Amino acid sequence: ERLPMTCPFCRHPVMKNEAECHLHTMKRVKANDPFACYQAGMRRFSASDYATAIEYFDKAIELGDIESHHLLSIVYKNGHGVQRDIKKVTYHLEKAAIGGHPIARHNLGWGEHDKGNIDRAVKHFIIAAKLG
Repeated sequence: ERLPMTCPFCRHPVMKNEAECHLHTMKRVKANDPFACYQAGMRRFSASDYATAIEYFDKAIELGDIESHHLLSIVYKNGHGVQRDIKKVTYHLEKAAIGGHPIARHNLGWGEHDKGNIDRAVKHFIIAAKLG
């Protein structure tokens, strides 16, 4: 007989459907799991519920999630449910880059390139390349 599929980390049985997955995620959000907050934010973002997504991303950031900083930079750059705000884009990119997010570092490099700061851009690109 085959053993049931379980999470390799917590040995909890794998969720069977979307509703079960959502319940588990929300349980983890209540327990202040930063990745669960990020997942909940992505779920709301995909459903075009940007206001709720931003709330979840903000909570994930408070709990130390770097990916949420990067995603908020995209939200503010494209104006998803908020006013476009370049200062907030730069702020969230810088926080994500400082936290080790390679794409955020790369995007900062392009921002410096567009401003004509080629030396700074190259430094960002080199750091991004080293991060992977």
